[in-house]
Amino acid sequence: MATSVAWSQVTPAAHADPRPGTIEAWQQSTSVRLQPDGSLFDVLALSSSDVWAVGQQEIWDVWKNRGTIRHWNGAGWAEVPVRDATAAGNLRGLAAAGASDVWAVGDGHDGLPYLAHGDVAGFDRVRPQGLRAGDWLGGVDAKSGRVVAVGSREDNGLILTGQGNSWTTQETKEEGALYAVAGGFAVGDTGDKPLIVHNSGGSWKSMPLPSIPGGYLRDVQVDNSKRAVAVGGVYRGPGDISPLVLTWNGKRWREQRLPDAGARLYGVTGDGKGRYWMAGYDPSRPAEPFMVRCEKSSCETIRGRANEGRSSVRLQAVTYLAGKSTVWAVGHAVDTADRYTDVVESFAPKSTTAKS
Repeated sequence: MATSVAWSQVTPAAHADPRPGTIEAWQQSTSVRLQPDGSLFDVLALSSSDVWAVGQQEIWDVWKNRGTIRHWNGAGWAEVPVRDATAAGNLRGLAAAGASDVWAVGDGHDGLPYLAHGDVAGFDRVRPQGLRAGDWLGGVDAKSGRVVAVGSREDNGLILTGQGNSWTTQETKEEGALYAVAGGFAVGDTGDKPLIVHNSGGSWKSMPLPSIPGGYLRDVQVDNSKRAVAVGGVYRGPGDISPLVLTWNGKRWREQRLPDAGARLYGVTGDGKGRYWMAGYDPSRPAEPFMVRCEKSSCETIRGRANEGRSSVRLQAVTYLAGKSTVWAVGHAVDTADRYTDVVESFAPKSTTAKS
């Protein structure tokens, strides 16, 4: 059902107003119709008629829960089969080097990390040498001839690189875990501060960051070698988390201030021209789909309408549909009986005609 929402607009910094005006935005809330207690964890748009999403169904049942891959062809969502008897558990990350070269990562029910490769006809499990029980994968990036997946191994970050039958693993020198990777940057945390490692000369090395005790990063959007954004949060105590955004200018990472001090951020996307959208959750208004849009030094909040029956909506990933000026964010809604339903929230300026 399409609804109108308020898109809070921040004026340029030189004329900042603590009570910004609003402009109308177009919003649509839909679902890929996962089985009960399902959630989507990542989304990737190759075009407006080629969108991928991954997640998990029946998340509370350890025996029945299954990872799932869904595809949007411009008219509707369809489940894409995974041709593997062991089955995937939770699928967390997506990447594509092309329409017929799509990758997904997550957990396997056999205790090993799960890596799958395929297209709309189906996916096959890939078993890289070097992975072992206890390893964990959370994010993946794919370019023609090269795949990079990141996660953790025991106390350190883990980076898996390769394709086909040739794979290598590397552990970070720092303790912690990596949750996302894009364009040669991988992000995560050490347990008490943010962690970003960069591929330089074929090896991954940690980068200098602002001192942010309690900080962590969960996603990264890379436009080019001189422009990137990483998002996460700062843990200050039980139930006390503030959003964290770091921007890269080709020389250093800097912290960017946001208008909502208590929001949680999980995913980020961009249009490649310096505009970014960040998806998450605002505990102060939990039933409203929540995103932030940033351009240069200015950020604004985008809130969707609170649908009847929803007690909360958590958006865990977001993707930009090139040519449509539209972003799709995925996650889950929780109803008053604590049941989970997957959601796809679409946002665009009111003047667009994009539909989902």
